[in-house]
Amino acid sequence: MASSADSIAKQREIIDRNALAETIDAIVSNRDQATQRARVLEQLQRALSDGRTEIDRRLGENPSHGYRAAAEQAFLVDQLIRLIYDYVTTCVYPAANRSSSERIAVLAVGGYGRGEMAPHSDVDIAFVTPHKRSSWTEQVVEAILYLLWDLGLKVGQSSRSLDETVKMAHEDLTIRTALLEGRFVWGDRAVYEEASLRFWNEVVGKTAPEFVKQKMAERDERHKRMGDSRYVVEPNVKDGKGGLRDLHTLYWIGKYIHRVSSTSDLVGVGLLTAEEYRRFRKAENFLWAVRCHMHIITGRAEDRLTFDLQREVAGRMQFADRPGRSAVERFMQYYFLNAKAVGDLTGLFLAHLDESMAKKGRRFLPSFARNLKKLNGFQLDRGRLGLPYDSYFEDDPVRLIEIFQLADLHGLEIHPLAMRAAQRDARLIDNSIRRDPRANALFMDVLTSPRDPETVLRWMNESTVFGRFVPDFRRVVAQMQFDMYHHYTVDEHSIRAIGLLAEIERGDLKADHPLSTAIMRQIVSRRVLFVATLLHDIAKGRGGDHSILGAEVAESLCPRLGLSAAETETVAWLVRYHLLMSATAFKRDLADFKTILDFAQVVQPPGPLRLC
Repeated sequence: MASSADSIAKQREIIDRNALAETIDAIVSNRDQATQRARVLEQLQRALSDGRTEIDRRLGENPSHGYRAAAEQAFLVDQLIRLIYDYVTTCVYPAANRSSSERIAVLAVGGYGRGEMAPHSDVDIAFVTPHKRSSWTEQVVEAILYLLWDLGLKVGQSSRSLDETVKMAHEDLTIRTALLEGRFVWGDRAVYEEASLRFWNEVVGKTAPEFVKQKMAERDERHKRMGDSRYVVEPNVKDGKGGLRDLHTLYWIGKYIHRVSSTSDLVGVGLLTAEEYRRFRKAENFLWAVRCHMHIITGRAEDRLTFDLQREVAGRMQFADRPGRSAVERFMQYYFLNAKAVGDLTGLFLAHLDESMAKKGRRFLPSFARNLKKLNGFQLDRGRLGLPYDSYFEDDPVRLIEIFQLADLHGLEIHPLAMRAAQRDARLIDNSIRRDPRANALFMDVLTSPRDPETVLRWMNESTVFGRFVPDFRRVVAQMQFDMYHHYTVDEHSIRAIGLLAEIERGDLKADHPLSTAIMRQIVSRRVLFVATLLHDIAKGRGGDHSILGAEVAESLCPRLGLSAAETETVAWLVRYHLLMSATAFKRDLADFKTILDFAQVVQPPGPLRLC
């Protein structure tokens, strides 16, 4: 993933280090100590400002070239650090005959070490010395840091000897991860090479399983902190689920295990296929573009894609309005599709990792052992539901639905390679499969499951099987709800609603929702309620009243799913009037008798009211 400066076009238009070095030499030669530092700082500030302006201009001309903009920003900072180092060590604290301890290597670590930076990202650097720091090295490090701070850069820094670096990397996962991406910037290259050699030999060693376990736990904790969904309507582009950090985690794991130097090397070691790597770079490039635009717009390190930023970024990235769809909605749908691609890649990467690292008959990653026989031809692959052979779905496309029904029934995970096959073969679901009674019965088993329908429906959605089987649902996949009342995209909102309904039915939320829990026991037709919940927003984004249009979808879809005429009528009614109660409660005067009368005339018998 590391970027090479050689790949950056017209580097001197961003910053001409040689010309700037000559200017600094001229300032120093005047021997005016009182103004020297201020004049040098002024030149550096101008170079930083001009460089950022040029990078912004290039991004404006090619607004989707995010990876290139991130590499250019890292290149700009590299040159500034080199100029500052040379100025400090030759002009401010010159040392003609340095001792063995008076040597410093300046390393870029973390994201900066990969050669990627958004315009206002932290500059993470490490100063490494062979032995304990001398007074000279302390003075040099301090002078470099003050100049970086005076430039307005936010610097994350450490200053350690080689022994301290190795010791801290052993003890701290964050430091170990940062050093994993360590890159030489300037100074004493021999010190850097020794630090790198000792890191790989003494720290990495045989700790791969521990590192993978810790990074996955760290990722899961970060997802929980960020909302545990890649479909929140104000996502965090860096740390959110499906964001850049998820891609970085894959690279960290691959690099730690196989010592790769770039993401393209993950193909050679079998952790990504060539097609998966292409998708990796496409998603990464888009996410970097979004993040760079956000930093430029706000003038700070802003990584949360808020509603106000969404409109501006959509404009900068040249998304346009289309009939029934605004530019910002189209932009956000594309964002969520890329976030989904990140999730897909994560699953496939971990599957490849499991296959390559596990001992025979065991899993490298944790699993629960099961011994099940009634899997209708599907097989268990170390505790996960898999395929007996690659063309298994082609032989009977109904199996594309059945694999999810079996996963729900037996509480199994689906092997990522089986998920990849499902995504590839989802195109086999045509009208004949959609009308197949067996396929519809299997789908209804998942939808109305008393176990965990939310998780399995989400798997179906991520594999694209859901959208292929219910084309109306496919239209709302990754669709933004540009309002303050929804926290998720339409598809995620609907799937979460099913999950919440299942929790209420199980009694899991009795303490919070005692009335709903009690009413659930009085429901005559569970499947009416579950189908209506799934379809209540199915017609969002069609340019009309989604309640009315959704009722029409229900009237068409429900018979196919096996619902009776009476059940279909009830589902359509619930979808048509699913906003009635909230609109009455929040927008009408409840003290007005006519309000109650109007509500009662629409609802009439109490049966539908229990389902609202």
